Amino acid sequence: MAEELVLETWDLQCESNGREHRTAEMGGQQLVVRRGQPFTITLHFSGRGYEEGVDKLAFNVETGPCPVETSGTRSHFALTDFPEEGTWSAVLQQQDGAALCVSLCSPASACVGRYSLTLEASTDYQGSTFHIGDFILLFNAWHPEDTVYLRDEDERREYVLSQQGLIYQGARDYITSTPWNFGQFEDDILAICLNLLDTNPKFLRDQNRDCSRRNDPVYIGRVVSAMVNCNDEDRGVLLGRWDDRYEDGMSPMAWIGSVDILKRWKNFGCQPVKYGQCWVFAAVACTVMRCLGVPSRVVTNYNSAHDTNGNLVIDRYMNETGVEERRSKDMIWNFHCWVESWMARPDLAPGYDGWQALDPTPQEKSEGVYCCGPAPVKAIKEGDLQLKYDIPFIFAEVNADVVYWIVQRDGSQRKSTHSSIVGKNISTKSVGRDSREDITHNYKYPEGSEKEREVFAKAEHEKRSLSEGEEGLHVKIKLSEGANNGSDFDVFAVISNDTDTERLCRLMLCARTASYNGTVGPECGMKDLLNLTLGPRTVQSVPLRILYEEYGPCLTQDNIIKVVALLTEYETGDVVLAIRDVYIQNPEIKIRVLGEPMQNRKLVAEITLVNPLAVPLNNCVFVVEGAGLTEGQRIKELEDPVEPQAEAKFRLDFVPRQSGLRKLMVDFESDKLTGVKGYRNVIIAPLPK
Repeated sequence: MAEELVLETWDLQCESNGREHRTAEMGGQQLVVRRGQPFTITLHFSGRGYEEGVDKLAFNVETGPCPVETSGTRSHFALTDFPEEGTWSAVLQQQDGAALCVSLCSPASACVGRYSLTLEASTDYQGSTFHIGDFILLFNAWHPEDTVYLRDEDERREYVLSQQGLIYQGARDYITSTPWNFGQFEDDILAICLNLLDTNPKFLRDQNRDCSRRNDPVYIGRVVSAMVNCNDEDRGVLLGRWDDRYEDGMSPMAWIGSVDILKRWKNFGCQPVKYGQCWVFAAVACTVMRCLGVPSRVVTNYNSAHDTNGNLVIDRYMNETGVEERRSKDMIWNFHCWVESWMARPDLAPGYDGWQALDPTPQEKSEGVYCCGPAPVKAIKEGDLQLKYDIPFIFAEVNADVVYWIVQRDGSQRKSTHSSIVGKNISTKSVGRDSREDITHNYKYPEGSEKEREVFAKAEHEKRSLSEGEEGLHVKIKLSEGANNGSDFDVFAVISNDTDTERLCRLMLCARTASYNGTVGPECGMKDLLNLTLGPRTVQSVPLRILYEEYGPCLTQDNIIKVVALLTEYETGDVVLAIRDVYIQNPEIKIRVLGEPMQNRKLVAEITLVNPLAVPLNNCVFVVEGAGLTEGQRIKELEDPVEPQAEAKFRLDFVPRQSGLRKLMVDFESDKLTGVKGYRNVIIAPLPK
């Protein structure tokens, strides 16, 4: 009778498996692998080695609190000579005395999450079970059978592996980019993402069912979209706030990465982190999805409609001075950010695989919960509103029409011929480059094309014929040079009379500070010309000077001034309206990196910013972070105020731990200048071998 086989030591080969599975940066001391792809472990037996035919070896893998074979959360499989497709398998690779090298592989449809691995060794009538350890299984965008498979290697590097990116903000006429540290491989982030799945109400209601559905990125996307906001009292990550009062938390403009937010959430016992706005919600969701292995990106939609009653028309009411008369619940946001994640949709008819919109910003409920998506971008483009999930809401965000009603003094309303068009310049960061990729064509057919009208009819909505190109009076708002924070600048109402007759008009030109979600603040510039005569076939330009002393005190952290021009023709009473959002530019943060950038070698960054205002800046703080560069956040508070036109500066020492292209990101805060961002790309050379 053969003596018992005893497992003495084992090696999960975290480092080499991590390299093979592209998880080395996140693993540390734990094994992190991607599904459908083999990984190797070594078993060392004491006394005697494994003998084929005498010894039987089998493995158990289990995930979740109540693992069951039928739910796909538990599997028992024996050591064999060749792998079996579609199930867990263990294949003997080589034997060296008492050491055994085994290749394990999960099916490409396995549930993601934390697994425990045990070995059962039996000889004749006796057997022993050894607990080998835990490992984490992720989605695999490199495996053709995985539902998140992405064909292009450059895209996989950008959307799964890149830990930094750019998020587009500003206004449609002035698009800005903000650097963001996604940091999905930073210490502790993977554990926090798994914790987020285990905090979600669906898990708490039915743990077995929830864990069994974690093989499906559609399900995971829905859970993540709900858990990044805290609006369902589900212990979600972020609390949203849009009123420019953030004293008891962090202003949404001050964040430069998801790592700090996710760590705060965990460290404060899953209490919501204050405060988020759309790009913060989207960026955190993008971090969680990339961390779990789902290719994801943040997209920005300019002039984004929020249609609450589902009629695809946004009605706005203004008085003759361009002030909103009554608040309609429907809003137009300057921009709105959401996430796109790449996955197949076997739950839908063919044709809807690929990018899916997920929106974690809490706006409307979906199946009773504040979450949105995944909605196939293809379905949004085709107007297939009945498919899962939440397509009508996103369709309206990029397609709704806007009608402005001008409320006269006597209470009568006139419809403005102007229609600002929604869903412009839909943007995301290009693959492998710091430039903007315009993806509007993924969401809609060209404006005015026959195909676009077809889609609209299908969405049960007849598009009005826009009276934009007709003869008559037209107004546009133009900007002189850039509008820099701290400076006065001019805007111009450019009025053209395309008819053969002289027209007598009144022009109201009004500027107000505004927030990116469409709410407006106090007036900061005004001109009312009661008798403006426009000659036939002429163009006239009327300037309005906007002074820093007027806009400075009431500028919100969004740095937006909304300029409205209302032209009323006396004879017909017709009203022509033009609206433009002017983005006030912050000063540039300059970053110089001194020294030769090499892994594990000290570098110095010199960071400077000039105060553009005519008053000193107090309570100045620089925050610096970069995945693989700074080991978390580095914060520098300046002791002295920064005088007008003087330089705020400091030097930062840091030791990059990872090689490759990295972004060093900087945020600057002070009492009068907030949310100023800058970044510098640094290529870190690997340690010489």
